[in-house]
Amino acid sequence: MGDHHVHLHPHGPYNGTGPALGEYPPGHIEAYVETALARGADEVGFTEHFYRCADVSHLLGAFWEAEPRQDLATQSRDFVTSDGALNLEDYVVAVVAAKDRGLPVKLGLEVDYFPESIAAVCDHLAQYPFDFLIGSVHWVGGWSVDHDDVVHEYERRGVEAAYADYFALETALAASGAVDVLAHADVIKKFGHRLPEPPVDWYRKVAAAAAESGTAIEVSTAGRYKPVAEMYPAPEFLAETWAAGVGITLASDAHEPGECGRDRDVAIEYARAAGYTTRLRFENRNAIEVPLQ
Repeated sequence: MGDHHVHLHPHGPYNGTGPALGEYPPGHIEAYVETALARGADEVGFTEHFYRCADVSHLLGAFWEAEPRQDLATQSRDFVTSDGALNLEDYVVAVVAAKDRGLPVKLGLEVDYFPESIAAVCDHLAQYPFDFLIGSVHWVGGWSVDHDDVVHEYERRGVEAAYADYFALETALAASGAVDVLAHADVIKKFGHRLPEPPVDWYRKVAAAAAESGTAIEVSTAGRYKPVAEMYPAPEFLAETWAAGVGITLASDAHEPGECGRDRDVAIEYARAAGYTTRLRFENRNAIEVPLQ
């Protein structure tokens, strides 16, 4: 198993634990790799957040300014400002250097889907030697759907409307072919907000779009540690991606070394229960199918 969703810094302003934001001192990347290998993983795919990189923030722009609800816009502005202390160039150099040292690592990036900027972002990223890109939907307009400071928006908007707004973007991301893997593809459930029945029609639409564009989906253990206490994606969702022929990666969404490769065996058994017998790894944006083990 590889772990193909790993971050080198926790969110928020620097809290004094570990290296300062944007710094990659000797042993930092090694700590992630050692933990993952001890848990049975064979490689680590680092996927820092694009939106956190201040040197490329102009490509996203102040996306929250178009949000009509001021509370949502303000929260997004403040969060991105406090979280955006990284540098894309420095991150790429650090991971490439780790590869050059012989560590079993891959260079990835987590790209947020904003329809108005995704093309410009991907054009910019083409100059770098990425092995893979993962794509996520954290924002619906200026609403940060997975941030607890604005969780009240689920009640105001209504859960059904929130799901529809979110999955419309997730489907568009899957159809775009802009990234190689869909990250935590049903993160809209993070806080435990549920529809009366699983939204199988939406799952099917995302799966069909991903199959058409050749985009994989990650099986992530991160949801087990959120209020929803469930894997990403939901069992019914993963059943649809398997039926559509969509490939998978395995992921922890680690933000510190101790989380890397977490619940490896759980992820493997979960994917097998849906019918999967293989997973994907990546080199130079090319998918390679390997046994699920």
